[in-house]
Amino acid sequence: MILPDFEAWAIFAAAARLGSFTAVAHELAISKPTVSKAITRLEESLGTVLFHRTSRKISLSTAGTALLPYAQAIAADGEAAMEAARDTAHLLRGQIRLAAPLSFGLSHLAPIIADFMCEYPEILVDVQLSDARVDLIEEGFDLAIRIADLPDSSLRAIRLRDMRAYFIAAPDYLERRSTPTRPEQLAEHDCFLYSNEATPEMWHMNGPQGEKISVRPQCRFRSNNGDIMLPALIAGRGIGYLPDFLCQDAIDRGALQVLLPEWRFGAMALNLVMPPSPHRPARVDALISYLKKHLR
Repeated sequence: MILPDFEAWAIFAAAARLGSFTAVAHELAISKPTVSKAITRLEESLGTVLFHRTSRKISLSTAGTALLPYAQAIAADGEAAMEAARDTAHLLRGQIRLAAPLSFGLSHLAPIIADFMCEYPEILVDVQLSDARVDLIEEGFDLAIRIADLPDSSLRAIRLRDMRAYFIAAPDYLERRSTPTRPEQLAEHDCFLYSNEATPEMWHMNGPQGEKISVRPQCRFRSNNGDIMLPALIAGRGIGYLPDFLCQDAIDRGALQVLLPEWRFGAMALNLVMPPSPHRPARVDALISYLKKHLR
């Protein structure tokens, strides 16, 4: 029986993530020839090419793309095993990469991360805020916060809590343009569209009795971020659909009015999403527990 070349598999996973043998050598503190020899050794043992190489860059071959999930699992399991072998005092250190939506990250996540860093001073936190959906495995994230009704996938997910979203407009706008009482009437109004939806130009809504209606709104304003919509909505420029953490304060003080309260786009929840491997470093589990406690 020939043992797998675990070092070469881990180097392969790092090379696929970083896109450069030089970057791998720098990150892993090994020489570039060591990286190149490990990839060549793995290719020879597998009988296939993993990367297409040029003088300037490397790119995954078809076989490399197919084998990458196995390499990532080997690297993740190896890291988890190393951490499990250390004594408890050394477990909670190292870097965590976390992805989160921009507005939610600034308003809700930032103070929690600050407190987490105080409690775990040896953990380094790399938070990337974006409303675009990142690829956790491809981009090397340990964890992501997603506000959505998650589709089926190989990723692991923890549902923290349900979230509400509302059709909203300023009282001034509704006085000028009338208040819609049926979803179809939204097509007659100036609407604010969130461009990160799969079909931002169509609003697919569910009613209280299970009704399903699709409306093509008139686009007055479009953005990939909800925060930027709020001032214009309060100023009476149109109708938007925003989650409660963005608009609840404006609703409570009367700056915005909820419309069609029994209609919505679908279920929305606050979720923690992780790569599919069941093995995680202890520092990541520490952050997951902390977020579960403070975001619920």
